[in-house]
Amino acid sequence: MFRTRLISGIVLVILALFFIITGNWLLWTVCLALSLIGLMELFRVYGIHKNLLGWAGYALVVLYYGMIALSVNGFFPMNGMLFLMIVLMLYLSIMVFQYPKYHSTQITQAIFGVLYAGVMLSFLFQTRMLKMGNYTVWLIFLSSWGCDTCAYCVGKLFGKHKMSPILSPKKSVEGAIGGVVGTALLTYIYASLFAQNMGISTTEIVHLSLIGAAGALISMVGDLTASAIKRNYDVKDYGRLIPGHGGVLDRFDSVIFTAPVIYFLAYYFVK
Repeated sequence: MFRTRLISGIVLVILALFFIITGNWLLWTVCLALSLIGLMELFRVYGIHKNLLGWAGYALVVLYYGMIALSVNGFFPMNGMLFLMIVLMLYLSIMVFQYPKYHSTQITQAIFGVLYAGVMLSFLFQTRMLKMGNYTVWLIFLSSWGCDTCAYCVGKLFGKHKMSPILSPKKSVEGAIGGVVGTALLTYIYASLFAQNMGISTTEIVHLSLIGAAGALISMVGDLTASAIKRNYDVKDYGRLIPGHGGVLDRFDSVIFTAPVIYFLAYYFVK
């Protein structure tokens, strides 16, 4: 199992390097595919992946990525509130015109799924398209996968106090602190190595380190969120797409939370 997980992890890193360095519409396509697969995994847990709610969700995610594409090409500014209104009105219309086929709980699950797996994950591509996005986009992975590795190592060595005893008994407060501090250090090293390419000062390197630490902190919430949903529905893994890791949501749970945080912090503080 460990060997399978290790090999899959190495393959994922290689693919991430290729797709993100290439960027542009290849990354857009990959992110769209990941969002659709992740949404299908979540809808399958909810039991709505093959009905009208599910198909509407897939269509809405495609629409959202289409809006991003049009925005990148300068046709109109991206408007998240407009998309949210479309999502709400479409699903509420389905509930009304199909009543009583779909319960309000299912409508809420569908809306949550579109925002969670569709919108939030799309910020991976949107961060890559920012000014200096070819550098700042890596903060997403440093803050999620880097934090996870640092937290695991520190937790193994020094972990004594449980962070979430019921939800994730193996995670410790010491590990969480190690994850945040480790990510800040990794980001500082990364930013220092590419400081000349990015044209940034020592002060800005520190700013990036703080952004990385903030992303690491929220990444742990993303990890626990995915775990909480699985426990609520008594599911071990969201899927089997990635050998040794599970589905898209199992591997990208922390990235889903980290990507929007890094995007907005980079948008406002990286000039």
